[in-house]
Amino acid sequence: MLGLCRSAVALLPLRVGSPAAVMSTLLVSQPRYAWLRELGLQEENPGVYNGSWGGRGQIVTTFCPANNEPIARVRQGSLEDYEETVKKAKEAWNIWADIPAPKRGEIVRQIGDALRQKIKVLGSLVSLEMGKIFVEGVGEVQEYVDVCDYAVGLSRMIGGPILPSERPGHALIEQWNPVGLVGIITAFNFPVAVYGWNSAIAMICGNACIWKGAPTTSLISVAVTKIIAKVLEDNKVPGAVCSLVCGGADIGTAMAKDERMDLLSFTGSTKVGKQVALMVQERFGRSLLELGGNNAIIVFEDADLNLVIPSALFAAVGTAGQRCTTARRLFLHESIHDEVVAKLVKAYAQVRVGDPWDSNTLYGPLHTKEAVKMFLDAVEQVKQQGGSVAYGGKVINRPGNYVEPTIVTGLPHNAPIVHTETFAPILYVLKFKGEEEVFAWNNEVKQGLSSSIFTKDLGRIFRWLGPKGSDCGIVNVNIPTSGAEIGGAFGGEKHTGGGRESGSDSWKLYMKRSTCTINYSKDLPLAQGIKFQ
Repeated sequence: MLGLCRSAVALLPLRVGSPAAVMSTLLVSQPRYAWLRELGLQEENPGVYNGSWGGRGQIVTTFCPANNEPIARVRQGSLEDYEETVKKAKEAWNIWADIPAPKRGEIVRQIGDALRQKIKVLGSLVSLEMGKIFVEGVGEVQEYVDVCDYAVGLSRMIGGPILPSERPGHALIEQWNPVGLVGIITAFNFPVAVYGWNSAIAMICGNACIWKGAPTTSLISVAVTKIIAKVLEDNKVPGAVCSLVCGGADIGTAMAKDERMDLLSFTGSTKVGKQVALMVQERFGRSLLELGGNNAIIVFEDADLNLVIPSALFAAVGTAGQRCTTARRLFLHESIHDEVVAKLVKAYAQVRVGDPWDSNTLYGPLHTKEAVKMFLDAVEQVKQQGGSVAYGGKVINRPGNYVEPTIVTGLPHNAPIVHTETFAPILYVLKFKGEEEVFAWNNEVKQGLSSSIFTKDLGRIFRWLGPKGSDCGIVNVNIPTSGAEIGGAFGGEKHTGGGRESGSDSWKLYMKRSTCTINYSKDLPLAQGIKFQ
Protein backbone atom coordinates (compact mmCIF):
# COMPACT_ATOMS: atom_id res chain seq x y z
CA MET A 1 0.00 0.00 0.00
CA LEU A 2 -1.41 8.47 -0.73
CA GLY A 3 -1.77 12.26 -0.79
CA LEU A 4 0.64 15.13 -0.20
CA CYS A 5 1.26 14.13 3.40
CA ARG A 6 2.78 10.93 2.04
CA SER A 7 4.94 12.71 -0.49
CA ALA A 8 7.55 13.18 2.23
CA VAL A 9 8.07 9.42 2.13
CA ALA A 10 10.77 9.49 -0.49
CA LEU A 11 11.95 12.82 -1.67
CA LEU A 12 10.75 15.74 0.40
CA PRO A 13 12.53 16.89 3.57
CA LEU A 14 10.94 16.37 6.99
CA ARG A 15 11.02 18.67 10.00
CA VAL A 16 13.89 17.81 12.27
CA GLY A 17 13.54 18.28 15.99
CA SER A 18 16.30 19.89 18.01
CA PRO A 19 17.99 17.22 20.21
CA ALA A 20 18.69 19.72 22.97
CA ALA A 21 15.09 20.91 23.04
CA VAL A 22 13.56 17.46 23.34
CA MET A 23 16.17 15.56 25.35
CA SER A 24 14.39 15.81 28.68
CA THR A 25 10.87 15.29 27.38
CA LEU A 26 11.24 12.26 25.12
CA LEU A 27 8.48 9.70 25.67
CA VAL A 28 10.99 6.86 25.49
CA SER A 29 12.53 8.19 28.73
CA GLN A 30 9.22 8.18 30.64
CA PRO A 31 8.20 5.15 32.76
CA ARG A 32 4.82 4.92 31.00
CA TYR A 33 6.62 4.13 27.76
CA ALA A 34 9.26 1.79 29.18
CA TRP A 35 7.90 -0.92 26.86
CA LEU A 36 9.72 0.82 23.98
CA ARG A 37 12.93 -0.59 25.45
CA GLU A 38 11.64 -4.10 24.65
CA LEU A 39 12.10 -3.17 21.00
CA GLY A 40 15.67 -2.02 21.60
CA LEU A 41 14.81 1.67 21.27
CA GLN A 42 16.79 4.36 23.10
CA GLU A 43 16.75 8.15 23.32
CA GLU A 44 18.90 8.28 20.18
CA ASN A 45 18.89 5.42 17.70
CA PRO A 46 21.17 4.66 14.75
CA GLY A 47 19.16 4.69 11.52
CA VAL A 48 21.45 2.69 9.25
CA TYR A 49 21.88 -1.08 9.30
CA ASN A 50 24.02 -3.07 6.86
CA GLY A 51 25.30 -5.82 9.13
CA SER A 52 26.22 -3.25 11.76
CA TRP A 53 24.39 -0.19 13.07
CA GLY A 54 25.42 3.38 12.37
CA GLY A 55 24.41 6.62 10.68
CA ARG A 56 26.16 9.89 9.95
CA GLY A 57 23.23 12.00 8.72
CA GLN A 58 20.77 14.39 10.32
CA ILE A 59 19.11 13.60 13.61
CA VAL A 60 15.33 13.39 13.28
CA THR A 61 12.91 13.43 16.19
CA THR A 62 9.65 11.57 15.62
CA PHE A 63 6.44 12.72 17.29
CA CYS A 64 3.30 11.02 18.57
CA PRO A 65 0.32 12.20 16.46
CA ALA A 66 -2.04 11.80 19.43
CA ASN A 67 -0.34 14.53 21.46
CA ASN A 68 2.52 15.87 19.29
CA GLU A 69 5.03 14.95 21.98
CA PRO A 70 8.51 13.77 20.90
CA ILE A 71 9.08 10.02 21.17
CA ALA A 72 12.77 9.51 20.43
CA ARG A 73 15.50 10.47 17.97
CA VAL A 74 16.95 8.65 14.96
CA ARG A 75 20.22 9.52 13.27
CA GLN A 76 19.56 9.17 9.57
CA GLY A 77 21.93 7.89 6.95
CA SER A 78 24.17 10.12 4.85
CA LEU A 79 24.94 9.56 1.18
CA GLU A 80 28.21 8.01 2.33
CA ASP A 81 26.24 5.59 4.52
CA TYR A 82 24.02 4.78 1.56
CA GLU A 83 27.01 4.05 -0.69
CA GLU A 84 28.54 1.78 1.92
CA THR A 85 25.24 -0.02 2.44
CA VAL A 86 24.71 -0.70 -1.26
CA LYS A 87 28.17 -2.25 -1.49
CA LYS A 88 27.56 -4.45 1.56
CA ALA A 89 24.10 -5.46 0.29
CA LYS A 90 25.60 -6.48 -3.06
CA GLU A 91 28.23 -8.55 -1.26
CA ALA A 92 25.55 -10.15 0.92
CA TRP A 93 23.54 -11.02 -2.16
CA ASN A 94 26.40 -13.19 -3.44
CA ILE A 95 25.92 -15.40 -0.38
CA TRP A 96 22.13 -15.19 -0.16
CA ALA A 97 21.52 -16.09 -3.83
CA ASP A 98 23.44 -19.37 -3.38
CA ILE A 99 21.20 -20.52 -0.52
CA PRO A 100 18.43 -22.82 -1.88
CA ALA A 101 15.02 -21.13 -2.00
CA PRO A 102 13.40 -23.49 0.58
CA LYS A 103 16.26 -22.68 2.99
CA ARG A 104 15.67 -18.97 2.39
CA GLY A 105 12.00 -19.65 3.11
CA GLU A 106 12.92 -21.23 6.44
CA ILE A 107 14.73 -18.05 7.46
CA VAL A 108 11.73 -15.94 6.43
CA ARG A 109 9.57 -18.29 8.54
CA GLN A 110 11.77 -17.51 11.53
CA ILE A 111 11.35 -13.79 10.85
CA GLY A 112 7.58 -14.31 10.97
CA ASP A 113 7.89 -16.14 14.29
CA ALA A 114 10.09 -13.38 15.72
CA LEU A 115 7.46 -10.82 14.72
CA ARG A 116 4.77 -12.96 16.37
CA GLN A 117 6.66 -12.79 19.65
CA LYS A 118 6.73 -8.98 19.48
CA ILE A 119 3.36 -8.43 17.81
CA LYS A 120 1.66 -6.50 20.62
CA VAL A 121 4.58 -4.29 21.55
CA LEU A 122 5.34 -3.58 17.88
CA GLY A 123 1.64 -2.88 17.28
CA SER A 124 1.77 -0.45 20.19
CA LEU A 125 4.69 1.36 18.55
CA VAL A 126 2.69 1.64 15.31
CA SER A 127 -0.12 3.26 17.30
CA LEU A 128 2.27 5.58 19.11
CA GLU A 129 4.32 6.76 16.13
CA MET A 130 1.92 6.44 13.17
CA GLY A 131 -1.32 7.11 15.03
CA LYS A 132 -3.57 4.24 13.92
CA ILE A 133 -5.62 2.49 16.58
CA PHE A 134 -4.04 -0.40 18.48
CA VAL A 135 -6.06 -3.18 16.84
CA GLU A 136 -5.01 -1.89 13.42
CA GLY A 137 -1.40 -1.58 14.56
CA VAL A 138 -1.37 -5.21 15.68
CA GLY A 139 -3.22 -6.17 12.50
CA GLU A 140 -0.52 -4.55 10.42
CA VAL A 141 2.20 -6.60 12.09
CA GLN A 142 -0.01 -9.67 11.62
CA GLU A 143 -0.08 -8.87 7.91
CA TYR A 144 3.71 -9.09 7.78
CA VAL A 145 3.54 -12.38 9.69
CA ASP A 146 0.96 -13.72 7.23
CA VAL A 147 3.12 -12.73 4.26
CA CYS A 148 6.06 -14.57 5.84
CA ASP A 149 3.92 -17.70 6.13
CA TYR A 150 2.82 -17.28 2.52
CA ALA A 151 6.41 -16.76 1.37
CA VAL A 152 7.55 -19.98 3.07
CA GLY A 153 5.22 -22.06 0.90
CA LEU A 154 6.06 -19.98 -2.14
CA SER A 155 9.77 -20.74 -1.67
CA ARG A 156 9.05 -24.33 -2.75
CA MET A 157 6.82 -23.37 -5.68
CA ILE A 158 8.42 -20.51 -7.63
CA GLY A 159 9.67 -21.44 -11.07
CA GLY A 160 8.76 -21.63 -14.72
CA PRO A 161 7.24 -24.29 -16.94
CA ILE A 162 8.86 -26.85 -19.22
CA LEU A 163 7.42 -26.04 -22.63
CA PRO A 164 7.05 -28.31 -25.67
CA SER A 165 9.78 -27.71 -28.24
CA GLU A 166 9.01 -27.97 -31.95
CA ARG A 167 12.51 -29.36 -32.51
CA PRO A 168 13.37 -33.01 -31.82
CA GLY A 169 15.99 -33.58 -29.15
CA HIS A 170 15.43 -30.12 -27.64
CA ALA A 171 14.04 -28.95 -24.30
CA LEU A 172 12.43 -25.54 -23.85
CA ILE A 173 12.31 -24.28 -20.27
CA GLU A 174 11.63 -21.05 -18.42
CA GLN A 175 14.21 -20.16 -15.79
CA TRP A 176 13.54 -17.57 -13.06
CA ASN A 177 16.38 -15.90 -11.15
CA PRO A 178 16.46 -13.09 -8.55
CA VAL A 179 16.86 -9.57 -9.88
CA GLY A 180 19.57 -8.91 -7.27
CA LEU A 181 19.13 -5.81 -5.12
CA VAL A 182 15.62 -4.56 -4.28
CA GLY A 183 15.11 -1.05 -2.92
CA ILE A 184 11.97 -0.58 -0.84
CA ILE A 185 10.62 2.90 -0.08
CA THR A 186 7.55 2.78 2.16
CA ALA A 187 4.97 5.28 3.39
CA PHE A 188 4.00 6.38 6.90
CA ASN A 189 0.49 4.92 6.77
CA PHE A 190 1.57 1.25 6.64
CA PRO A 191 5.09 1.42 8.07
CA VAL A 192 5.35 -2.34 8.74
CA ALA A 193 3.08 -4.23 6.34
CA VAL A 194 4.22 -2.74 3.03
CA TYR A 195 7.84 -3.51 3.85
CA GLY A 196 6.75 -7.02 4.77
CA TRP A 197 4.91 -7.57 1.48
CA ASN A 198 8.03 -6.60 -0.42
CA SER A 199 10.86 -7.98 1.67
CA ALA A 200 9.43 -11.43 2.48
CA ILE A 201 8.69 -12.19 -1.17
CA ALA A 202 11.92 -10.56 -2.40
CA MET A 203 13.95 -12.60 0.08
CA ILE A 204 12.61 -16.03 -0.87
CA CYS A 205 13.18 -15.09 -4.51
CA GLY A 206 16.87 -14.65 -3.63
CA ASN A 207 17.22 -10.88 -3.44
CA ALA A 208 18.91 -8.57 -0.95
CA CYS A 209 16.88 -5.55 0.20
CA ILE A 210 17.54 -1.95 1.18
CA TRP A 211 14.69 -0.25 3.03
CA LYS A 212 13.99 3.44 3.39
CA GLY A 213 10.88 4.04 5.49
CA ALA A 214 9.07 7.33 6.03
CA PRO A 215 11.13 9.70 8.22
CA THR A 216 8.11 10.29 10.46
CA THR A 217 7.97 6.57 11.31
CA SER A 218 11.72 5.98 11.60
CA LEU A 219 11.45 4.27 15.00
CA ILE A 220 9.22 1.59 13.47
CA SER A 221 11.78 1.02 10.71
CA VAL A 222 14.54 0.63 13.30
CA ALA A 223 12.50 -1.69 15.55
CA VAL A 224 11.45 -3.98 12.68
CA THR A 225 15.01 -4.15 11.36
CA LYS A 226 16.34 -5.09 14.80
CA ILE A 227 13.97 -8.06 14.86
CA ILE A 228 15.04 -9.18 11.38
CA ALA A 229 18.75 -8.62 12.08
CA LYS A 230 18.64 -10.98 15.07
CA VAL A 231 17.17 -13.77 12.92
CA LEU A 232 19.77 -13.27 10.21
CA GLU A 233 22.54 -13.24 12.80
CA ASP A 234 21.26 -16.46 14.39
CA ASN A 235 21.36 -18.13 10.96
CA LYS A 236 24.86 -16.77 10.21
CA VAL A 237 23.49 -14.85 7.22
CA PRO A 238 24.95 -11.41 6.42
CA GLY A 239 22.78 -8.74 7.97
CA ALA A 240 23.07 -6.60 4.84
CA VAL A 241 20.59 -8.96 3.16
CA CYS A 242 18.00 -6.76 4.91
CA SER A 243 19.65 -3.36 5.06
CA LEU A 244 18.09 -0.14 6.35
CA VAL A 245 18.93 3.46 5.47
CA CYS A 246 16.69 5.99 7.20
CA GLY A 247 16.73 9.30 5.37
CA GLY A 248 14.92 11.92 3.36
CA ALA A 249 15.09 13.41 -0.11
CA ASP A 250 18.75 12.67 -0.73
CA ILE A 251 18.47 8.96 0.02
CA GLY A 252 15.24 8.50 -1.95
CA THR A 253 16.73 10.25 -4.98
CA ALA A 254 19.93 8.21 -4.74
CA MET A 255 17.93 4.97 -4.74
CA ALA A 256 15.88 6.02 -7.74
CA LYS A 257 18.94 7.00 -9.78
CA ASP A 258 21.19 4.13 -8.74
CA GLU A 259 21.80 1.62 -11.57
CA ARG A 260 22.81 -0.96 -8.96
CA MET A 261 19.21 -0.91 -7.70
CA ASP A 262 17.75 -3.75 -9.76
CA LEU A 263 14.18 -3.10 -8.64
CA LEU A 264 12.80 -0.10 -6.78
CA SER A 265 9.49 -0.56 -5.00
CA PHE A 266 7.92 2.77 -4.09
CA THR A 267 4.78 3.37 -2.06
CA GLY A 268 3.68 7.00 -1.82
CA SER A 269 1.80 9.77 -3.55
CA THR A 270 1.18 9.88 -7.29
CA LYS A 271 3.08 13.16 -7.47
CA VAL A 272 6.28 11.77 -5.97
CA GLY A 273 5.77 8.39 -7.59
CA LYS A 274 5.89 10.04 -10.99
CA GLN A 275 9.23 11.64 -10.11
CA VAL A 276 10.55 8.26 -8.96
CA ALA A 277 9.28 6.49 -12.08
CA LEU A 278 10.94 9.00 -14.40
CA MET A 279 14.28 8.72 -12.61
CA VAL A 280 14.17 4.93 -12.70
CA GLN A 281 13.08 4.86 -16.33
CA GLU A 282 15.86 7.28 -17.26
CA ARG A 283 18.31 4.48 -16.45
CA PHE A 284 16.02 1.76 -17.90
CA GLY A 285 15.53 0.37 -14.42
CA ARG A 286 12.61 -1.58 -13.05
CA SER A 287 10.09 -0.01 -10.66
CA LEU A 288 7.08 -1.25 -8.72
CA LEU A 289 4.72 1.62 -7.92
CA GLU A 290 1.90 1.68 -5.34
CA LEU A 291 0.52 5.21 -5.49
CA GLY A 292 -2.73 7.09 -4.89
CA GLY A 293 -6.33 5.93 -4.80
CA ASN A 294 -9.64 7.79 -5.14
CA ASN A 295 -11.76 4.82 -4.27
CA ALA A 296 -15.53 4.50 -4.68
CA ILE A 297 -18.29 2.43 -3.17
CA ILE A 298 -21.44 2.14 -5.31
CA VAL A 299 -24.70 1.25 -3.57
CA PHE A 300 -27.64 0.12 -5.72
CA GLU A 301 -31.27 0.19 -4.67
CA ASP A 302 -31.31 -3.57 -3.96
CA ALA A 303 -28.31 -3.45 -1.63
CA ASP A 304 -28.40 -4.86 1.89
CA LEU A 305 -28.03 -1.72 3.99
CA ASN A 306 -27.01 -3.84 6.98
CA LEU A 307 -23.81 -4.48 5.03
CA VAL A 308 -23.52 -1.02 3.49
CA ILE A 309 -23.43 1.13 6.62
CA PRO A 310 -20.65 -0.68 8.53
CA SER A 311 -18.71 -1.17 5.28
CA ALA A 312 -18.81 2.51 4.36
CA LEU A 313 -18.00 3.49 7.93
CA PHE A 314 -14.92 1.24 8.13
CA ALA A 315 -13.72 2.13 4.62
CA ALA A 316 -14.06 5.89 5.12
CA VAL A 317 -13.17 6.31 8.82
CA GLY A 318 -10.70 3.46 9.42
CA THR A 319 -7.11 4.66 9.97
CA ALA A 320 -8.62 8.18 10.04
CA GLY A 321 -9.00 8.08 6.27
CA GLN A 322 -5.27 7.49 5.71
CA ARG A 323 -5.35 4.19 3.85
CA CYS A 324 -4.57 4.11 0.16
CA THR A 325 -7.78 2.03 -0.12
CA THR A 326 -9.92 4.44 1.95
CA ALA A 327 -13.36 5.05 0.45
CA ARG A 328 -13.47 8.69 -0.65
CA ARG A 329 -16.53 8.58 -2.90
CA LEU A 330 -19.86 6.97 -2.02
CA PHE A 331 -22.32 6.70 -4.91
CA LEU A 332 -25.89 6.12 -3.73
CA HIS A 333 -28.85 5.33 -5.94
CA GLU A 334 -31.19 8.30 -5.79
CA SER A 335 -34.01 6.17 -4.29
CA ILE A 336 -31.99 5.35 -1.15
CA HIS A 337 -29.72 8.41 -0.93
CA ASP A 338 -31.42 10.23 1.93
CA GLU A 339 -31.96 7.07 3.98
CA VAL A 340 -28.34 5.98 3.73
CA VAL A 341 -27.01 9.46 4.53
CA ALA A 342 -29.19 9.62 7.64
CA LYS A 343 -27.96 6.20 8.79
CA LEU A 344 -24.34 7.14 8.10
CA VAL A 345 -24.60 10.38 10.05
CA LYS A 346 -25.97 8.41 12.99
CA ALA A 347 -23.15 5.87 12.70
CA TYR A 348 -20.48 8.59 12.48
CA ALA A 349 -21.83 10.17 15.65
CA GLN A 350 -21.15 6.92 17.51
CA VAL A 351 -17.50 6.60 16.46
CA ARG A 352 -15.34 6.53 19.59
CA VAL A 353 -12.49 9.05 19.35
CA GLY A 354 -9.51 8.72 21.63
CA ASP A 355 -5.88 7.76 22.14
CA PRO A 356 -5.01 5.19 19.48
CA TRP A 357 -3.47 2.79 22.03
CA ASP A 358 -6.72 2.71 24.03
CA SER A 359 -8.49 -0.55 23.10
CA ASN A 360 -11.86 1.25 23.23
CA THR A 361 -10.88 3.76 20.52
CA LEU A 362 -12.10 3.37 16.94
CA TYR A 363 -10.74 6.59 15.52
CA GLY A 364 -7.39 8.23 16.13
CA PRO A 365 -5.48 11.27 14.88
CA LEU A 366 -4.12 12.28 11.51
CA HIS A 367 -0.41 11.64 11.21
CA THR A 368 0.88 15.24 11.10
CA LYS A 369 -0.13 18.86 11.64
CA GLU A 370 0.28 19.34 7.89
CA ALA A 371 -2.40 16.71 7.31
CA VAL A 372 -4.80 18.69 9.52
CA LYS A 373 -4.21 21.75 7.37
CA MET A 374 -4.89 19.73 4.22
CA PHE A 375 -8.15 18.52 5.76
CA LEU A 376 -9.28 22.06 6.55
CA ASP A 377 -8.30 23.28 3.08
CA ALA A 378 -10.37 20.49 1.51
CA VAL A 379 -13.42 21.32 3.64
CA GLU A 380 -13.13 24.95 2.55
CA GLN A 381 -12.99 23.88 -1.10
CA VAL A 382 -16.09 21.76 -0.56
CA LYS A 383 -18.01 24.84 0.54
CA GLN A 384 -16.63 26.97 -2.29
CA GLN A 385 -17.70 24.36 -4.84
CA GLY A 386 -21.27 24.16 -3.52
CA GLY A 387 -21.13 21.15 -1.23
CA SER A 388 -22.66 20.76 2.22
CA VAL A 389 -21.06 19.22 5.28
CA ALA A 390 -23.57 16.69 6.61
CA TYR A 391 -21.30 15.67 9.46
CA GLY A 392 -17.95 16.81 10.85
CA GLY A 393 -15.73 19.23 9.00
CA LYS A 394 -13.89 20.66 12.01
CA VAL A 395 -10.78 20.14 14.09
CA ILE A 396 -11.44 18.34 17.39
CA ASN A 397 -10.48 20.42 20.40
CA ARG A 398 -7.98 18.12 22.09
CA PRO A 399 -4.20 17.58 22.00
CA GLY A 400 -2.86 15.98 18.86
CA ASN A 401 -3.87 16.02 15.20
CA TYR A 402 -7.53 15.14 15.54
CA VAL A 403 -10.24 16.12 13.04
CA GLU A 404 -13.85 15.11 12.79
CA PRO A 405 -14.67 12.32 10.33
CA THR A 406 -16.59 14.16 7.66
CA ILE A 407 -19.52 13.47 5.31
CA VAL A 408 -20.07 15.80 2.36
CA THR A 409 -23.20 15.91 0.19
CA GLY A 410 -24.53 18.01 -2.66
CA LEU A 411 -21.50 18.02 -4.97
CA PRO A 412 -21.55 16.83 -8.59
CA HIS A 413 -19.61 13.69 -9.43
CA ASN A 414 -17.01 15.68 -11.36
CA ALA A 415 -16.39 18.48 -8.85
CA PRO A 416 -12.66 19.25 -8.68
CA ILE A 417 -12.43 18.44 -4.98
CA VAL A 418 -14.14 15.07 -5.56
CA HIS A 419 -11.48 14.22 -8.12
CA THR A 420 -8.72 15.18 -5.68
CA GLU A 421 -7.36 12.56 -3.33
CA THR A 422 -7.26 14.25 0.08
CA PHE A 423 -5.55 11.95 2.55
CA ALA A 424 -8.05 12.57 5.32
CA PRO A 425 -11.42 11.19 6.51
CA ILE A 426 -13.68 13.04 4.05
CA LEU A 427 -16.40 11.05 2.30
CA TYR A 428 -18.15 12.58 -0.72
CA VAL A 429 -21.69 11.21 -1.04
CA LEU A 430 -23.05 11.43 -4.58
CA LYS A 431 -26.38 10.53 -6.22
CA PHE A 432 -26.77 8.42 -9.35
CA LYS A 433 -29.64 7.15 -11.48
CA GLY A 434 -28.37 4.14 -13.41
CA GLU A 435 -25.68 1.50 -13.72
CA GLU A 436 -23.99 2.72 -16.88
CA GLU A 437 -23.46 6.27 -15.65
CA VAL A 438 -22.18 5.26 -12.21
CA PHE A 439 -19.73 2.72 -13.62
CA ALA A 440 -18.38 5.53 -15.82
CA TRP A 441 -18.18 7.88 -12.82
CA ASN A 442 -16.23 5.25 -10.87
CA ASN A 443 -13.68 5.13 -13.69
CA GLU A 444 -13.43 8.85 -14.47
CA VAL A 445 -10.82 9.68 -11.79
CA LYS A 446 -7.13 9.37 -12.61
CA GLN A 447 -6.40 6.72 -9.99
CA GLY A 448 -7.50 3.11 -10.25
CA LEU A 449 -6.81 1.33 -6.99
CA SER A 450 -9.93 -0.03 -5.27
CA SER A 451 -13.67 -0.10 -5.91
CA SER A 452 -16.76 -1.84 -4.62
CA ILE A 453 -20.45 -2.27 -5.38
CA PHE A 454 -23.29 -3.38 -3.16
CA THR A 455 -26.03 -5.24 -5.00
CA LYS A 456 -27.86 -8.59 -5.18
CA ASP A 457 -28.16 -8.51 -8.98
CA LEU A 458 -25.99 -11.35 -10.35
CA GLY A 459 -25.86 -9.92 -13.86
CA ARG A 460 -24.76 -6.54 -12.54
CA ILE A 461 -22.04 -8.18 -10.44
CA PHE A 462 -20.47 -9.83 -13.47
CA ARG A 463 -20.79 -6.70 -15.59
CA TRP A 464 -18.94 -4.88 -12.78
CA LEU A 465 -16.17 -7.49 -12.87
CA GLY A 466 -16.03 -7.50 -16.66
CA PRO A 467 -14.32 -5.35 -19.33
CA LYS A 468 -16.86 -2.53 -19.10
CA GLY A 469 -17.01 -2.52 -15.31
CA SER A 470 -14.48 -1.17 -12.82
CA ASP A 471 -11.05 -0.24 -14.17
CA CYS A 472 -9.38 -0.71 -10.77
CA GLY A 473 -6.85 -3.26 -9.59
CA ILE A 474 -9.15 -4.22 -6.70
CA VAL A 475 -12.79 -4.83 -7.67
CA ASN A 476 -15.04 -5.86 -4.78
CA VAL A 477 -18.67 -6.89 -4.32
CA ASN A 478 -20.59 -6.41 -1.06
CA ILE A 479 -17.45 -5.62 0.96
CA PRO A 480 -15.56 -2.34 1.57
CA THR A 481 -12.78 -0.94 -0.62
CA SER A 482 -10.23 -1.49 2.17
CA GLY A 483 -9.04 -4.55 4.06
CA ALA A 484 -7.36 -6.54 1.27
CA GLU A 485 -6.12 -10.06 1.98
CA ILE A 486 -2.47 -10.97 1.42
CA GLY A 487 -3.24 -13.93 -0.88
CA GLY A 488 -4.28 -11.71 -3.78
CA ALA A 489 -2.10 -9.32 -5.75
CA PHE A 490 -2.39 -5.81 -4.31
CA GLY A 491 -2.16 -2.76 -6.56
CA GLY A 492 -3.95 -0.57 -9.06
CA GLU A 493 -4.06 0.87 -12.53
CA LYS A 494 -3.59 4.31 -14.16
CA HIS A 495 -2.10 6.89 -11.77
CA THR A 496 -2.00 4.26 -9.02
CA GLY A 497 1.10 3.01 -10.81
CA GLY A 498 0.33 -0.47 -12.12
CA GLY A 499 2.42 -2.31 -9.52
CA ARG A 500 1.38 -5.52 -7.77
CA GLU A 501 2.60 -6.71 -4.37
CA SER A 502 1.95 -9.52 -1.91
CA GLY A 503 0.06 -12.54 -3.28
CA SER A 504 -0.89 -14.30 -6.52
CA ASP A 505 2.02 -14.13 -8.99
CA SER A 506 3.44 -10.85 -7.66
CA TRP A 507 6.67 -12.77 -6.93
CA LYS A 508 7.50 -12.51 -10.65
CA LEU A 509 8.21 -8.79 -10.27
CA TYR A 510 11.13 -9.64 -7.98
CA MET A 511 12.69 -12.02 -10.48
CA LYS A 512 13.99 -12.01 -14.04
CA ARG A 513 12.88 -14.58 -16.59
CA SER A 514 15.03 -16.41 -19.11
CA THR A 515 13.71 -18.64 -21.88
CA CYS A 516 16.22 -21.47 -22.28
CA THR A 517 16.54 -23.90 -25.18
CA ILE A 518 18.71 -26.95 -24.58
CA ASN A 519 19.82 -29.18 -27.44
CA TYR A 520 20.54 -32.68 -26.16
CA SER A 521 20.71 -34.25 -29.64
CA LYS A 522 23.52 -34.49 -32.17
CA ASP A 523 21.60 -32.50 -34.79
CA LEU A 524 21.02 -28.77 -35.21
CA PRO A 525 17.47 -28.22 -36.54
CA LEU A 526 16.38 -24.57 -36.72
CA ALA A 527 13.04 -23.19 -35.56
CA GLN A 528 10.25 -22.54 -38.07
CA GLY A 529 11.72 -25.24 -40.30
CA ILE A 530 14.42 -22.90 -41.66
CA LYS A 531 17.17 -24.57 -43.70
CA PHE A 532 20.53 -22.78 -43.58
CA GLN A 533 22.95 -25.04 -45.40
